[in-house]
This record gives sequence, C-alpha cells and structure tokens, in this order.
Amino acid sequence: MTNHHTSSPETLRILIAGGGTGGHVIPALAIARALRDRHGAEVRMVGTARGLETKLVPEAGFRLELVRADQLKNVSLATRARTAFDLPRGVLRCIALLREFHPQVVIGVGGYASGPAMLAAFLLRIPMMAYEPNAAPGLANRLIGKHVEAAAVNFEQTRRFFRNAVATGVPVRDAFFSLPERVSDGSQHLLVFGGSMGARALNQAMPRVAASLLSALPRLTILHQAGAKHVDATQAAYAASGADPSRWEARAFLDDMPARFANADLILCRSGSSVAELAAAGKPSLLVPFPFAADDHQHKNALIFAEAGAAVLLPESELTDERLTSELTRLLTDPERLREMGSRARTLAHPDALQRIAAMAVRVAARARP
Repeated sequence: MTNHHTSSPETLRILIAGGGTGGHVIPALAIARALRDRHGAEVRMVGTARGLETKLVPEAGFRLELVRADQLKNVSLATRARTAFDLPRGVLRCIALLREFHPQVVIGVGGYASGPAMLAAFLLRIPMMAYEPNAAPGLANRLIGKHVEAAAVNFEQTRRFFRNAVATGVPVRDAFFSLPERVSDGSQHLLVFGGSMGARALNQAMPRVAASLLSALPRLTILHQAGAKHVDATQAAYAASGADPSRWEARAFLDDMPARFANADLILCRSGSSVAELAAAGKPSLLVPFPFAADDHQHKNALIFAEAGAAVLLPESELTDERLTSELTRLLTDPERLREMGSRARTLAHPDALQRIAAMAVRVAARARP
C-alpha cells in the first residue's frame, strides 16, 4: 500500500478514538500531549459532534475528526436503531481516515466514537491499544478487549477483560500528587461535587441536610459544585434551608480543583473518573455512584475504594436525609478515621500512569513498523 501521507514514513503516527464526557476526553488529551511532546508523535483524534471533545481537542491543538456514533446501552429502541444504522457509516468513515493517515496504532479510550474506529482498525489489521479507566469496561472496549495488542487499565480487577493488560492507573494532573498538607486550625471543610455537569441527587440532598449538619458541626463549611444547569436551583434550596449563609457556598463550576481538594477534610462525590484524583490527593470520600452509568461502572469503582478502606459507599437508592446526615457526621467527627482513609486512598494512586501509557503506545507502534 503506498503511503500518501505528507509526513515521512518514520514519523510516529497515532490515532486516539473516543470521548464524550470529561472522564474520557481529559485523559485522552493527556495521553495525546505526552505522545506529541515526549515522543514526537503526530496525533489525531476521532470523536463525535456531541461530546466535550469538540471544544477541548481543538483548544489543545490537535486535529479532531468527527464520526456519527451514539449509545447502544440504556437507551430507547429508536436510539439503538439509529446507532445500528449509523455504525456501518461510522466504520466506513474511520476506514477512510485510517487509510489516509496510516497510524501505527489506534488507541481506544472508550466513549461512542471508540467503537467504529476500533472496528475499522481491526478490519484493516492496524494494531490496537485500549485505555480503560473504569473497573468495568464499556461496550466498545469489551468487544475489542481480546483483540488488542495491549491495554492500560486503572484497576487490577479489570485486566481480565483484555489481552496484555497492565494496571497503569489513569493520568491525573501532577498538582493532585503534591497537595500541601492541610494545616489544622480547628475548622472543617466539606467539598461536594458531581463532575463537570453536577449531580442532581447530591444537589437536591445536600441543601436538605445542610442546616442540621452545620448545627451539629459548628466549625464546618460546605463548598458545593452544582454544575451550570443546576446552580440556581441548588443555591435557592440552600437559601431556603435556613442554613447559615456564611457557611455554605454553591457554585456552577470550581476552577483549581487541586486547591479545593487540598482544603477539604472530606469529599462527597460521584465515583466516575474523579476517583483517580481522590487517590492521587490521598483524600477520604463518601461516594454516591451514579446508578445509570454504563455497566454500573461507578458502583464498581466505588466498591474498590470502599473495600480498600479509602471511602464509604452510599448507594443512591439509600440516599435518605437521615442516612446522609449520619454518614457525614460520623466521618467528620472522627479525624483519625479520615486520616486513615486518606492514606489508604493514596495506596490506589499511580503517579507514573501517563509515562507508562505513552510508553506502551510507542512499543505497540514500534512493533507495527515495517
């Protein structure tokens, strides 16, 4: 096959496919940057028009190719039918992209666009590598798991789904690994967040318990990231709760998350990709998994942390006001336990994840070169 590509045949060319949520796009970009900056690779990315990648990938200076792809699980029959109809077109589009770009390896990071791109790579016999941040792989990664050359996974428990899998951990910003030690001044801080979009269950439950929690713990303050869509309703609910307004703050979005983590005694959150940040920061958490996450991966992530003694798992089905108040009060009145949970969280961290994942991709690509 002749090489019509503009760059020289020696150039390391890598295609990264997938995206949708921050949990997929942000690590994919970290991997892309490492491959470009440390290994001189030319990297292209494949995503869908609906995901966060449309904003974040061009901002990071990478070329983004779009394919039509949608969900197959936990959706209506109409969406499934449309996805099944779009899939062959998505695969054909990816075949054309791969023939034009000639990557030595295609990395699937999960998310909708991962499926068509990995299927195209499989059909063209281009080496594939999988990246899986969750305890339970999504559909695309499960289907290609035994056909990849290598896989980088977050948890030991996930290795069995893939060929040649290594528990590398997931890329987490360096700042989370080197947080300043929290100086005890007697005050206590609870950080609540539901990912970049906010979490409706937490946005509704926290304001309901805020007044009683703050009166039980006179030195506590609450900082709550509610998400842009829900911030007005969440602020109104806190205001109506009668909780002391000087001791709570609800915001659409929190910048400088490492600094917010550093200041928190306890973090109440979902258990998607943010669990890697909890581990890196060595922070104790009360985890409320999103019950409708694909393959229930958030519950499985939370279970690993709970079994390690790094977190307390509170299923959303059990998220009553009484239970939330008692779990938070019990944890926040036991500083020794919080310290222990934090140090156990740190044992689940992988500071060298990014270097190991990039090196794995380079090794797979090297084997593919003529």
